[in-house]
Amino acid sequence: MSKKSVQTIADIARLAKVSKATVSRALNDSPLVRAETKERILRIAREHNFRINAPARQLSMRQSRTVAFVTHAHHKDFSVADLFVLEIMGGIASGLHSSGYDMLVVQVDPRDTEWAHQYLDTGRVDGFVLMTSSRKQVHIKTLVEMGAPFIVWGAPPPDASYCSVTGDNITGGRLAAEHLLRRGCKRIAFLGGPADEVEVQHRYKGYRMALQAAGLKADPALRFHGDYSSASAEAGMQRLLDQSPDLDAVFANSDLMAIAAIEVIQRSGRKVPEDVAVVGYDDLSIAAYNNLPLTTIRQNIPLAGRLLAQNLIQYLQTGVVTNVTLPVELVVRKSA
Repeated sequence: MSKKSVQTIADIARLAKVSKATVSRALNDSPLVRAETKERILRIAREHNFRINAPARQLSMRQSRTVAFVTHAHHKDFSVADLFVLEIMGGIASGLHSSGYDMLVVQVDPRDTEWAHQYLDTGRVDGFVLMTSSRKQVHIKTLVEMGAPFIVWGAPPPDASYCSVTGDNITGGRLAAEHLLRRGCKRIAFLGGPADEVEVQHRYKGYRMALQAAGLKADPALRFHGDYSSASAEAGMQRLLDQSPDLDAVFANSDLMAIAAIEVIQRSGRKVPEDVAVVGYDDLSIAAYNNLPLTTIRQNIPLAGRLLAQNLIQYLQTGVVTNVTLPVELVVRKSA
């Protein structure tokens, strides 16, 4: 590409292999762009004698005051199976409204790595709240490489350079297992979410810590990973019962998984909690009103939603990265 052919931000974006939004931020010395990316963009601009068109820059930098709530593609309408997403969405909407922002709901295909460009490059949104439950790390990697402003629900890795809000998953796993151990349970199954998710790994770590403290080992035959759905929980619970018919408790990684597990346990002729005690996770509104009210680990979902909104807006305004961990608590009901 010749020097004369570099006349727009889009030209620089192609050379730098970043989005137009990232180029705009770099040229305006935004703290949201990493130093090495900014320097690469500025070097290209200098080499090609690029001059910013002031009216165009003002137009491109105009804020939409809209944030995208990004969730996985739903093959059906939102339903009870998506209750966690709906409840946290309510908290996010409340937090955005109090700061004068709107929310756009975006459903993405797990395999699509280009979805963010069509919203950020066109100025439709200022940033993203990432709530996808599959291939989350792939989406995070894409957003980081773009220099896109975003915040994630879920535990970040130690070297994360992006904003996040999560529950205290290690403590949650430990509280669930400790409660079941206090009831006298010895064969406690772990009915988990996706094995590659950090928060699931943390819940398993807490569960394992509680077993070790009680002098018990975590049995691989008592561990199953699904995708948080009722269907995966039913299949997983049946497999656990087939592998370990002597199990006397289950720690499920979501309330919906716990409800599905209870149905499978009861169909097998066992009673809950007399034969098999069950603890869920999240404390969704349905947990208290299930036919058999759930013992569960409560996450403050409305507060989590408000913090996702407020901390993303703070990042948009200041570039300050925040990683917040919310406390959890055990709520005892009839299932355990």
